[in-house]
Amino acid sequence: MKKQDRLLRITGGVAIAFGLLTVVSGGTTLLGALEMGAVVLFVLWFNTLAGLAYVVAGLGLWQGRRWAYPLSLAIFAATLLVFVAFGLHVAQGGAFEMRTVYAMALRSAVWGAIALMARQLLTRQASSGR
Repeated sequence: MKKQDRLLRITGGVAIAFGLLTVVSGGTTLLGALEMGAVVLFVLWFNTLAGLAYVVAGLGLWQGRRWAYPLSLAIFAATLLVFVAFGLHVAQGGAFEMRTVYAMALRSAVWGAIALMARQLLTRQASSGR
């Protein structure tokens, strides 16, 4: 297996694992089985549903599909938009938990890195004729 293929699989595996953990934690909170304090509902719903997109993007990366890059970029952009909306919620005095700030920063960083890796690896793959 080529280094590029290994890196795609690692990146895809990270995205899949992150997505599954996101769906489980978000779903558990939405169902009321986990008390998280001052939950910002639109952030919770976005993150839970985005977790499904994480898994799809991860599978695409694992398989070396070209569409995985635009999906990863869309996830990154949508995460940033929700982070901004969350910031507006906080600026307007809305209740929140500091862990939401950390979680959204982590999600933004992870998906920025995944989108960058996808672009580099899948562009290189396309130019090599695969």
